Amino acid sequence: MAQTILMIGTRKGLVMARDRDHRQSWNLDPIQFANNEVYAVAIDSRRDPPRLFAGVVSPHWGPVLVHSDDLGRTWTEPEQAAIAFPEATDTALIRVWQIQPAPDNQPDVVYAGVEPHAVFRSDDGGVRFRLIEGLWKHPHRPEWTPGAGGACLHTVLPHPTDPRKVLVAMSAAGVYRTSDGGETWQPANTGIEVVWRPEGQRRPEFGQCVHKVATHPARPERLYAQNHFGVYRSDNGGDSWEAIESGLPSNFGFPMVVHPQRPATIFSFPLQADAERMPPGARCRVYRSDDAGDSWQTFAAGLPDDPYYAAVLRDAMCADSGDPAGIYFGTRVGDVFATVDGGDAWAQVGSHLPDVLSLRAAVVP
Repeated sequence: MAQTILMIGTRKGLVMARDRDHRQSWNLDPIQFANNEVYAVAIDSRRDPPRLFAGVVSPHWGPVLVHSDDLGRTWTEPEQAAIAFPEATDTALIRVWQIQPAPDNQPDVVYAGVEPHAVFRSDDGGVRFRLIEGLWKHPHRPEWTPGAGGACLHTVLPHPTDPRKVLVAMSAAGVYRTSDGGETWQPANTGIEVVWRPEGQRRPEFGQCVHKVATHPARPERLYAQNHFGVYRSDNGGDSWEAIESGLPSNFGFPMVVHPQRPATIFSFPLQADAERMPPGARCRVYRSDDAGDSWQTFAAGLPDDPYYAAVLRDAMCADSGDPAGIYFGTRVGDVFATVDGGDAWAQVGSHLPDVLSLRAAVVP
């Protein structure tokens, strides 16, 4: 019988949630990797059983990527670090921000976005990774600056049919893409503003603090971006971007999620501002657009009515592979919510967890 699993990466470890009755209630396993940060989690559903990944950062031992082939009950740490910068780079890995399995036409390929700004690729299912040097040696690198959270490459979007094409997003460097398998990379930020620059200088070639980019495999030319001030859509694969923030209470936030069955449906969790990282009006609300960002609706049923001050981070909102699809988000005060009706009504998966950093969900055999 199929089961839904939800990986909850937190500031103090990993929690596995497993549904009991068609995602109406959940069992939460005891916390794993206690007191370690888990910024990145992933579920590789191309395998049977699925392979789970967690990017764990120990305050004593540093960062490590671990994987599980039994749905998170036990974990394997390779004898040699799965992700490490070559000695010639004179650089050390700070943390893993993103683990992204490639599409089905590349069954053993897994990508990793890391800090400092870099992307790695595995060709053996995520056991060993190599640095993609084309991006690492990009001539723009000396001018890339870290965002408030660090010099993180937090989004990796492999093209669903063309294995040569990959798009990445970095704070605070912007969106870059390759069409030759990573040999060369071009910025793709036309139309995205850098609001803290003087008038007339707000649309540079690169340097945007893009917080998250999302797409749907059925419409890879359409991209959605949540920027550091600004919500955008591209209908040409990143050649240009247009604002789609009209109807939102704020254009600041972190996550951006596309509905897995409806390419024009997207979810957002706006925040008041960069200096006030709380929901507008202190109300816990999810916003959904069913027309690719042309208009937005507010959803609150089942969410807290009391004043609510916690943010949702860039990878703390996700969708599962079910039908109907489940949508999930977790907050910085350890509340996790889920919906199986597109956001009309929400239910709590867990509460009083540590600060939620990352979520991934999937329906598994």
